[in-house]
Amino acid sequence: MTSAASAPRRARVRAPELIGEGGWLNTGGKDLTLADLRGRIVILDFWTFCCINCLHVLDELRELEEKHRDTVVIIGVHSPKFVHEAEHAAVVDAVERYEVHHPVLDDPKLATWKQYAVRAWPTLVVIDPEGYIVAQHAGEGHAHALARLVAELEAEHETKGTLRRGDGPYVAPEAVATDLRFPGKALLLPSGNFLVSDSTRHQLVELAADGESVVRRIGSGERGFGPDAFSEPQGLALLPDGTVVVADTVNHALRRFDPATGSVETVAGTGRQWWQGSPTSGPALEVDLSSPWDVAWWQGKVWIAMAGVHQLWTWDPATRTVAVAAGTTNEGLVDGPAAEAWFAQPSGLAAAGDRLWVADSETSSLRYLEAAPDGDGNVVTSAVGTGLFDFGHRDGDAGQALLQHPLGVTALPDGSVAVCDTYNHALRRFDPATGQVTTLATDLREPSDAVLAGDDIVVVESARHRLTRLRLPEEAVRVDAVAHRTRRAATEVAGGTLRLDVVFQAPSGQKLDTRYGPSTRLLVSSTPPELLLGGEGAGTDLFRELALNPELTEGVLHVSAMAASCDDDPDNEYPACHVHQQDWGVPVTVTASGATRLPLVLAGMDG
Repeated sequence: MTSAASAPRRARVRAPELIGEGGWLNTGGKDLTLADLRGRIVILDFWTFCCINCLHVLDELRELEEKHRDTVVIIGVHSPKFVHEAEHAAVVDAVERYEVHHPVLDDPKLATWKQYAVRAWPTLVVIDPEGYIVAQHAGEGHAHALARLVAELEAEHETKGTLRRGDGPYVAPEAVATDLRFPGKALLLPSGNFLVSDSTRHQLVELAADGESVVRRIGSGERGFGPDAFSEPQGLALLPDGTVVVADTVNHALRRFDPATGSVETVAGTGRQWWQGSPTSGPALEVDLSSPWDVAWWQGKVWIAMAGVHQLWTWDPATRTVAVAAGTTNEGLVDGPAAEAWFAQPSGLAAAGDRLWVADSETSSLRYLEAAPDGDGNVVTSAVGTGLFDFGHRDGDAGQALLQHPLGVTALPDGSVAVCDTYNHALRRFDPATGQVTTLATDLREPSDAVLAGDDIVVVESARHRLTRLRLPEEAVRVDAVAHRTRRAATEVAGGTLRLDVVFQAPSGQKLDTRYGPSTRLLVSSTPPELLLGGEGAGTDLFRELALNPELTEGVLHVSAMAASCDDDPDNEYPACHVHQQDWGVPVTVTASGATRLPLVLAGMDG
């Protein structure tokens, strides 16, 4: 169904067992089964650690997890997109990096993902104390709905005698002592020292010129949004006045740090996450941001890699305003005028003269902005990379070269750029003069940024918790080429007419918000564009008849859905309202025997 109307009574579905070849984390070595969890409300969080929306959901769940610790068990089901994310050690690192304080099942072959018919990261599935699936939610913005559902399930099963309270199965891993813990980005200060965002410890750290000796720490080390606190800071940019702008990622804010005085102030963002319909420009301290991941000084402003909404924004220190500068919020790889371009989790920026280089992580691509030929704004061009689903490690001509989820980019003195090819554990180089991609260094561990220091390049080895100094080589390393596609299986659909249904049922106690017009939005496109002969574009209904090109055998359907619901309380003139949203990239194979209906669950159950 595709509205907030009451769902028809349907058969109860028993939750499939939880299986994954990687085993369990955060359980003290114990394997869990659903039988072990009987009597508890279980929330399965299908996530992968590359996905910014998944990281948003981890933060959304923290309050619920703490408040209902004696009745609710959250289980993270790690379901990889990239090959690197299928490595068990990488999942172990991610669980610590993002402070996941609940059990995690490592499912490298997507076995549990397939059992639950999941189609998107992130997806939340709620299982009642008797072991039945009662709700499914895709995307972000469902914390309020989950809180309401949990309260109802607690009351219902307390009355039935089927609720079991007590400590959950979470066992915290032992802490490890290192000077840095999953550092994100680094900056060379005028003093010759390095400033590093120590992301997991919620601090900035100044290191001596050797890149190892700690000079001072900035921030309390506790997650927060005060003058002495950060929350998973990432990008750093030196301003002309000698101060440093910090992308305070999970606080959805920009902070300014003065190395001379040690002071920290907020210069942009409210601490709240931006949602569709929120302002996209205005006074910097009044406009919400969304997971700013990197920052760079270019064209007289601070440019922001706004990973959470797949855009680039700017902050102007002179006018103290922010504004969208490139991207539509649609996730993908589309070049052209900045306002029309698509990005996918931009995570690294580097200014080099008339170009701003962008590491666009989810499309495994290197892109750049430069002034349009007619001088009217900027245009976006892709140098390396083809889209959301192809990645790997391949050198040579840029048109066929491959990266794997790069997070950093650094301008080099000769006009080329170094790319921190994070999931390939490599430092790569693209030379615009020759159009060639080469490999500068391998055996790095999740490199996330690099800075020049004299004749050396200093790499942030995030998963080795250190800075590593390399001499820029005259000759590149030779690497055997590998190419991959996303591990997700394609959905078989029939050529011709395909019914798309986005399932949305307003949470209990809420109704669709129609006070200001339609409360739902649906946007559909495809890669390649020729896959759709009809049905593309925007509309307000959550269903659509798509016309597929029978002459094409495969492609990707891009579906973006949004629904707004408000508390159903006629006595409240200003009811609390909530936005539910999700983007799907659905790989499809067109076959004669394929499905004629494609259901995508935004919230509720597909009846």
